Amino acid sequence: MALNLQPNFSEAGKRYFQTFSPGDDFYESLIETHHDLSDEQSALVNAKLVLLLANHIGDLDVLREAMQLARRGV
Repeated sequence: MALNLQPNFSEAGKRYFQTFSPGDDFYESLIETHHDLSDEQSALVNAKLVLLLANHIGDLDVLREAMQLARRGV
């Protein structure tokens, strides 16, 4: 499996009229997840989220590629 870098957000049963809308919904949910958390709590939530999603993906080649891209330019 190759790392998908194209917009790929969707929600079952929901119709979107602009391709960016599902990504906006995700961003809104992500911001809400961090609402009222301290910086330390937000960092912990982010770490847990990364591990949960990495486990869901499962493909180590894809995860390594994602980590390299995320680190690029930092």
